[in-house]
Amino acid sequence: MPWNITYRSSKIMGRGSKNCYPPLSVDDQQEQSSIMTTTNPMIINNKNDKRQYTWDEIRRHSNKKDRWIVIDKHVYDVTNWIKHPGGQVTLNHYAGQDASEAFLAFHPNLALVQKYLKAFYIGDVINDENNDYTTDDQRLKHDFEQLRQKAISKKLFQPSRFFFIITCLHILALDFAAYFVLFRFGTSWLSYLTALLCYVIAAAQCGWIQHDLGHLSVFKKPSWNHVVHQFFMGFIKGGSADWWNNMHFQHHAKPNIIDKDPDTRVEPLFLLGNQIPIRKAQMNAKYGTNIPYNLQHLYFFIAAPLLFPLYFQFMTIRYAVQRRKWTDLAWLSLCYIKLFSLLPLKLGLLGALKFLFLVRAFEGTWFVIVSQSNHVVMDVSYDDLKLSWFRLQLKATCNIIKSPFNDWFTGHLNFQIEHHLFPTMPRHNLYKIQPDVMNLCRKYNIPYIVKPLGRSFLDILTSLEKSGRMWLHTYEDLIYATSTKKN
Repeated sequence: MPWNITYRSSKIMGRGSKNCYPPLSVDDQQEQSSIMTTTNPMIINNKNDKRQYTWDEIRRHSNKKDRWIVIDKHVYDVTNWIKHPGGQVTLNHYAGQDASEAFLAFHPNLALVQKYLKAFYIGDVINDENNDYTTDDQRLKHDFEQLRQKAISKKLFQPSRFFFIITCLHILALDFAAYFVLFRFGTSWLSYLTALLCYVIAAAQCGWIQHDLGHLSVFKKPSWNHVVHQFFMGFIKGGSADWWNNMHFQHHAKPNIIDKDPDTRVEPLFLLGNQIPIRKAQMNAKYGTNIPYNLQHLYFFIAAPLLFPLYFQFMTIRYAVQRRKWTDLAWLSLCYIKLFSLLPLKLGLLGALKFLFLVRAFEGTWFVIVSQSNHVVMDVSYDDLKLSWFRLQLKATCNIIKSPFNDWFTGHLNFQIEHHLFPTMPRHNLYKIQPDVMNLCRKYNIPYIVKPLGRSFLDILTSLEKSGRMWLHTYEDLIYATSTKKN
């Protein structure tokens, strides 16, 4: 490997994790970025009659009924931006905040999106002094912008046609093979298992390609990404592309942030991190109801396989119906028409339902263990306005060691850190930017965590067990305190 590796033990990292840094080198030739800052709490008018706002004023507009965001020192009132492609909730998460780095990360075609922003422009920040950021983070933002410009100059945001053609073809081939095996070789246990395996792999890998398309990282034109995304998510996977975008962009905007990242809102079954268990225990003690969260690391093996057959199946269709996403509904309807017009011919109706349930169960387990191994074991906390984009993503994300199998099995999300920093970068290029990301981590003393695949899966259970134990201790202490007070 082209960098030195050091080891750092941590309960969060788990045994076998690596805190890796390459030899330090900073490319000073890259274009410098602007730095955001704040000033005194007053509002003035400039010569062009465009208002100028202080950060104190901007922060007062921080809810869904009155939301302002700042991008590159320009203030936008996006309260009434109903058709924001990334969803209104994502805008809510940055209301009253500087969204400059998130804006750059999410939008590959800046010239296009800036045309839409003009309608919402209301003024500028008085000057560029944002006291939310420390001097160290100001420098980090500057260096990260240099790194982004370096990635652009090295054409790391340009997709490989060959890679994505092969990826799409192998998914379509496996989807076809599942039906071919059943119709050609019958329903013996061997052909049934072979067809099931083909369908599960096709569905799981479809999850990764639709993820690429949702991030606009396959085609240069956003419209092409959207159309093909709807096809794979709808026709192959049976879900709503818009539903996925709405949920996933929130996750990327505020990863592991309580009440903002939907991946942390799983209290009906699971409690994550150190703060949610305490909050939940307080509610349980107050209302006298609870779920045995101290056993969540055990019932994880039951809940994970049921995620897709129950939750995904229901939520994605309900979303498309409620939001009137007719294109999504058309594609996912074709998926189920295909399933229930072909599978019952060989398996019968109940057999087809059983087959689909098994596909969803295995596919869901695959997705859960990959996606959660990068996040659930990391810090889960409330929003911190003083965190730059780089620190926000590194705090909530870790990687899995690179190998041909790991790359394929995880859809290159073993490079989750790089993906979160550069969500529109094609996944086949993520490893190329990794050494530079590690340089920045070393320079600013930010942990960069890499784990073996097996270790990352085990750490999910370790993390769930720790959070469950924290809930139980807090709950028991509160119940004891309440009973003592009554006596």
